[in-house]
Amino acid sequence: MRRARRVRRALPLLGALAAALPLAVAIHAHAAIAESLTPRQVIQQTADEVLAVLARKELPLEERRALIQEIADSRFDAETISRLVLARHWRRFTPAQRETFIAEMKRHIVVNYGDRIDRYDQEGVEVLGERPEARGDVTVRTRITGGDGDGLAVDYRLRQREGRWYVIDVVVEGVSVLKSYRSQFQEILASGSPEQLLQQLREKNDAAAAAANSPASREAEEQSNPPDVAEPAAS
Repeated sequence: MRRARRVRRALPLLGALAAALPLAVAIHAHAAIAESLTPRQVIQQTADEVLAVLARKELPLEERRALIQEIADSRFDAETISRLVLARHWRRFTPAQRETFIAEMKRHIVVNYGDRIDRYDQEGVEVLGERPEARGDVTVRTRITGGDGDGLAVDYRLRQREGRWYVIDVVVEGVSVLKSYRSQFQEILASGSPEQLLQQLREKNDAAAAAANSPASREAEEQSNPPDVAEPAAS
């Protein structure tokens, strides 16, 4: 029970990291750096940059979300993730429905984690190593340091496409985020249609976005990010 609570409490940071992993690539020479880095180097360098984002509390919530969306688009292989999540059900989706599903999955990351990143500036990421996987994939092992998630094992699985490495899964204490989504979505699709799944995902995203933009949420954000107070002048 205690372990499950720690995993749940760490998930917002993991989501922020997952969405913001390519920050170094986004800030520096995009393609050149992305093509030259090994999977471990991608995670190591970008984790450092993620922590810099977590410290940028001066940015409004909307700007942080927009940044997360832009970064997520450049590092996560959203189409591969969507195919793996839907598994055999991918064939049931029309091209238009597939595009909608990919877009809603990206939105899910943003609306669920983008508004929480200010609360996790006391945590860090230690890269431990990497190991080869099937299909030429590579898993980079990391550990959360500090904060509520201290000591949590977090693995990032990357797959190469067109000379660049993209994240396709995040595994927290042995629990695959991709497999968790697959289980949830397959349960819906076992008796429902692709359109029903899209509608449920859209409604969840709308509800999360509304909650994030509520007065209570904004008040919590302000409390976690108080304005700077000038030091009193020396007498």
